[in-house]
This record gives sequence, C-alpha cells and structure tokens, in this order.
Amino acid sequence: MAGALWFFRWPFLVTVLGLILASWLGWHTTGTGAGATTFFLICAVLAVLEISLSFDNAIVNANKLKDMSPVWQQRFLTWGILIAVFGMRIVFPLAIVAIAAQIGPFAAIHLAATEPAEYARLIGEAHVSISAFGGTFLMMVGLTYFIDESKKVDWFCALECRLRQCASLRGLQVGLVLVLVMVFASCLPKQDATTFLFSSLLGLLTFIAVDLLGHALDSSQEARDVARVGGLGAFMYLEVLDASFSFDGVIGAFALTQNLFLVAIGLGIGAMYVRSMTIMLVKRKALAQFRYLEHGAFYSILALSVIMFAQSLFHIPEIVTGALGAGLIGASLYSSIRYNKHLVTG
Repeated sequence: MAGALWFFRWPFLVTVLGLILASWLGWHTTGTGAGATTFFLICAVLAVLEISLSFDNAIVNANKLKDMSPVWQQRFLTWGILIAVFGMRIVFPLAIVAIAAQIGPFAAIHLAATEPAEYARLIGEAHVSISAFGGTFLMMVGLTYFIDESKKVDWFCALECRLRQCASLRGLQVGLVLVLVMVFASCLPKQDATTFLFSSLLGLLTFIAVDLLGHALDSSQEARDVARVGGLGAFMYLEVLDASFSFDGVIGAFALTQNLFLVAIGLGIGAMYVRSMTIMLVKRKALAQFRYLEHGAFYSILALSVIMFAQSLFHIPEIVTGALGAGLIGASLYSSIRYNKHLVTG
C-alpha cells in the first residue's frame, strides 16, 4: 500500500495547494467564508469528476507508455502535465471563446474574469464542434484497437474475433465512423449538421495525421538510435489523445462553475492523479497482470465517443459518463481476477 501511495506523492501535494488556492479564490471573489467553502467543495468535485472520466485514459496511456524509453516516459510526466493542465484547462477554453467572440486572447481572459456567465455561454455554444471532433477521434482510437490482426487476447470473444477477422478490410474503421457521423448529422438542424460534419472530418484527419507521423518518427532508424528523438511520435499521440479525453470534462466543468480559474485548478488536480495512475500502471506492469483491463478501457473509449456524439443532440450528465466508464473498467478488472484465479486453481 505504501508503495502505491509513493506514486501519488505529487498529486497529494498539488491537491493540498490547489484546495487552498481554490478557497482563497472563493474568499477573494465573494468576500465571505461561505464563498470560500463553496469554491473548496466545487474544486474537490471537479477533481473527482476529472479522475472518474479519465481513468480509462490512464490505462490507454500506460499501454502506449510502456513501449517508450525512460527518457520519454519522464517527459510525458513533466512536459505532458504542463500541456494537460495549462493547454487543455486554460488555453483551450480561452481559445474557444476568442474564436467564437472574435476577440484577442487577453480580451478572452478579461471576459473570463469579469463576465463569467457570458464566458460560459460562449463555451457552451461550441459544444457541437467539440463533441464531433472529440467523438470522432476517440472512436477511431477504440476501433483501431479492436480491428487489429495482431491482437491476441479477446474479452468478448464473439464480437472481438469477428472484428479482428475484418482487419484485412482496408479503411473499415474510417467507414464505420463516417456512417455514424452521417447518422448523427442527419438528426441535427442544417447549420449544426454542417458544423458537426466539418468538425468530425477534422477529428478524423487529426487521428490519421498523428498516427502516420507517430509511425514515421518511431520507426525511423534515427528515432531508434537517438533518445532525444525516439518516442516523439508516441508522445504526440498521447497528447492529442489526452486532449480528446479532456473535452467532455472541460465542458462539463462549466455546468458546476463559470469561473475559469476554478475549473483549471480542479481539473488540474485530477489530471495529476491520472498522470500518476499511468506511471503506476507502467511500473507495476498492471496491464500484464490483469488480462482484460485494457479491453475495458477501450470499450469505455468507444462508449465515450458515442456519448460525445449524442451530446450534440441532448445533454448527458457527466455522472452517467463517469459511471459507465468506471463500470466497464470494473467489469474488465473482475473478469481479469477471475481468469487469474482459474489459472491458479485449474
């Protein structure tokens, strides 16, 4: 137990500092102890929300990270957390508002600080684009895992065997995603449908570009021989994947608070735990010990991608998304434990 806690020493420290900062922000904003307490509680809820929505992200990250060199593993933990916290939790929401309102970045910061309700409204108006982009990217991630000839282990054999057998059909993943995109786009008003289709295609192109670039960088002789370069492709893939996982958390956070800085603190705390969980899974070789854990994570990714598409039509509470992902991962963990016991007793 003590060994496991060692992986979370930095998140624990960030949690304490973050909750103190959130309380101070509440006091500074409202001038009351009740306001400070409210900000403290919202910050804690946001951190839990981020962890529950991103646990599957930690498992997928660990699957990719285990093949990276120690140098790039460390860079993912350090550089990656800066990108995750400052890029996705601060820069990304500011960029959405700056583009939507056609204002500069400093004006967007001023808007977030002085008119949080208007800032949150502009964030909400971008939900169709965000849902389409993130849903498409994550669906490609999930389908690419299951439609793979080299995949050896199946959890739901009847389904996964058939998907693996279809791997020889070139472009099957792209075709399946585009069919689903067309179905959801047909249910939207014309203006939203155009936005949805454009954002979905952008998400698809982003996945293809990152995948191709990753293979090109990590398969080259130079990338293998030079530690400074090796792992760059995988690092870029993980960062884009992290961004896609963060979309629903960032948007959902504004349902709890319209304060950008409180959102950044709460989700940033959660992001630290996700990073530490990733490293722990790699160091403890947990994916090898639990046979179906990885499957549960990728099923969770597919479920999240469909939920993101559906959110372009109607609101789905974040607790539903988190519970579904946790349920799938919990079921895969239970199946893995049963399999291990069967090996011992049988």
